Amino acid sequence: MVQTAHSSFDRVDRAILSELAGQGRISWRDLAVRVGLSLTPVLRRVRRLEDQGFITGYSARFDEARLGASFSAFVSVTLERQAEEALEVFETQIARAPEVMSCYLMSGGSDYLLRVVAADLGAYQAFMTGVLTRIPGVARIQSSFALKLVIERSAPPFR
Repeated sequence: MVQTAHSSFDRVDRAILSELAGQGRISWRDLAVRVGLSLTPVLRRVRRLEDQGFITGYSARFDEARLGASFSAFVSVTLERQAEEALEVFETQIARAPEVMSCYLMSGGSDYLLRVVAADLGAYQAFMTGVLTRIPGVARIQSSFALKLVIERSAPPFR
């Protein structure tokens, strides 16, 4: 059974998660000060949140454009069949593509929604023709290109 925030979070847990979402490299001491506890209780709570699976890891955020991936596309993919084997083949092969930043199995008009990054339109075309169109069972691909990132959050609201 998946534990939800409503069943186990208090104000301090929400404050810890909020601080870590905004600054994952905050020192434990600074975190303790910001949430109003001493160091040991904060460490105990963070470990509990990790053990319970609410915190699944820590990572750095990167400036994609400065790293040469300034072109971002959202790609809707429809498969010929939605049988379990076809889904598994697609998911296994798309996971190998480093250009794919996220992949969601969707309801509605398409089967998957991808966020793909590339250096430019030519690099995106190379991804399309060299990777995506070669995955067995892909029936339709529709691309939309991001013009500007307006907002991006690293965590959901903690209520």
